[in-house]
Amino acid sequence: MSKKKVLGISFGRKMGNTEVMIKTALMECEKAGAEIKYIHADSLNIADCTGCIACVGSLLQGGNGNCVLKDDMHIIDEALMECDAVIVGSPTYVLAPTGKFKTVCDRLGPSHDLAFRTEAKKAGIAAGRPAEKLPDERSFKPRVGALITVGGAMTQNWLSFAMPSMYEFTISMGTNVVDKYEYFGAMAHEHVVGNTEVMDRMVVMGQNIADAIKCETEEERKKWRGADEGVCPVCHCDMLTVIHNKNVVECPVCGISGDLALVDGEIKVNFSEAQQKRSRLFYAGKLEHQVEISTKAVGPGQIPNKKELLEKYKGYGE
Repeated sequence: MSKKKVLGISFGRKMGNTEVMIKTALMECEKAGAEIKYIHADSLNIADCTGCIACVGSLLQGGNGNCVLKDDMHIIDEALMECDAVIVGSPTYVLAPTGKFKTVCDRLGPSHDLAFRTEAKKAGIAAGRPAEKLPDERSFKPRVGALITVGGAMTQNWLSFAMPSMYEFTISMGTNVVDKYEYFGAMAHEHVVGNTEVMDRMVVMGQNIADAIKCETEEERKKWRGADEGVCPVCHCDMLTVIHNKNVVECPVCGISGDLALVDGEIKVNFSEAQQKRSRLFYAGKLEHQVEISTKAVGPGQIPNKKELLEKYKGYGE
């Protein structure tokens, strides 16, 4: 039986806090018998997504959804296709993960979306496309993940958008996040390597990933192993979007709505079973989006005189 593969990707400085935290977790996975790989994302040349939607167009026609840009993104892509688990970490410089992290997420987004790739495979097979023209078969492998973010600020709210944004990396591929950790107050320590509490927590994270990839059933594998349950029962994050003039809130990570209530002086949110099942972390939520894009995007919104209308904007103010 082949070894399970665990991938670590850092968007921080070489030998900085984020890298060392990820590698500590990877070492535990290796101790448990996993094959590990590490990528320092900032050492790669990865271009910004141009929004050309070539990947989406390909998938909607039963193609493989490959990106037309030629750079180092293929290194991350191949490593993700190979792995059974991924541990991703990014520093928080200004409230959220780094620009390079967002760039990679933009490149992964539609092109790697599990629902888009599943429907593309069906269409491609029906059209008689050869295997190399279909989405990579490894796309459909079940994976688990863990997320890490690191901020120097001594108050946690200076990392407000960090952890919810980290889910951008795992959503499209349907990677089940089983653990996450937000390290704030990092400036109080010269380096995380001397912070025993955090280093011990990374050991636990590695053990949690190692345990998850050994599970035989999907339910066991995707079980939440993190320390904090959070407000949302699906992503376990605490961020909520308040729907104006309604007693309703949404989880911005999962895209699901719940009822807000005050119980014994504590804010409680009830997310129904039906809402939880349609989280975009799950296939049902992704399929909603795929159907929306494939059936409602553009269509009646076509503009016959678009070229004429755009003329006055060419070069304006440049």
